Amino acid sequence: MTSSAFDIYRPETLGTSVVFASPHSGCDYPDDLMRRTQLDEMQIRSSEDAFIDRLFASVPELGAPLLCARMPRAYVDLNRAADELDPAVIEGVRRRGHNPRVASGLGVIPRVVAGGRPIYQGKLPLPEAEARLERVWHPYHTALRGLLAESHRAFGEAILVDCHSMPHEALDSVRRNSPRRPDVVIGDRFGASAEGQLVDRIEEAFSRAGLSVIRNAPFAGAYVTQHYGRPARRQHAVQVEIDRSLYMDEARIEPRADFGDFAALIRGVVGEIAAIGRTGLPLAAE
Repeated sequence: MTSSAFDIYRPETLGTSVVFASPHSGCDYPDDLMRRTQLDEMQIRSSEDAFIDRLFASVPELGAPLLCARMPRAYVDLNRAADELDPAVIEGVRRRGHNPRVASGLGVIPRVVAGGRPIYQGKLPLPEAEARLERVWHPYHTALRGLLAESHRAFGEAILVDCHSMPHEALDSVRRNSPRRPDVVIGDRFGASAEGQLVDRIEEAFSRAGLSVIRNAPFAGAYVTQHYGRPARRQHAVQVEIDRSLYMDEARIEPRADFGDFAALIRGVVGEIAAIGRTGLPLAAE
């Protein structure tokens, strides 16, 4: 299924309760954004989870659906609530208490990209911001809710794996006893968005692939994990952040020459995660 806001890649047969999604890999930069921005074509892509959709392209082959945003994060951030509007970039919006994401310029209509570089000169009219949400945010989240409901009907549970990438430098300030730099950060809102056994098994899948994993630091999950993670209702949400330098040239925003090898490694991880949500496994039978 395809819309201007997203693509859904479905398996021939739904074989697992796991749903994979990529809200930040969209790269269809609309003309109305490019006319307004003061950034060049490379700078505005700096917040994009480039190629994550391609990295997880094997998901449907392994029995799970994959939801991918088409619009970029710089246009609408799908990992924010629809009401996280920034008065510093949208006319006519009142400040509603302190929201650290909005304050840092990373609301649902972002004010800045990576490195704090402003996207616009001046502000956007409120009707324009609202129109973006109607065209992009609401259709994406309607589709996501539909996929989770479908999994719940079929398996009695739904497991959302929200797929992201992080700049290599994002972990510079993380101090760990292990001499190895983490490759993957798993976020479960410190245990609030997913059952512990499930998160353990997702971590083990990455670890068995030879990747170093930590949890919730510096990324514990944002709106998607907070909103959709309801373990008591057998709906779990886990955020996965992968170091971009493992598969792409961050400066040039190009896949590395060995991208295919890393994608094959991720395919193995996806297969293990998908197996968690198959009928008859302990987690699905509890």
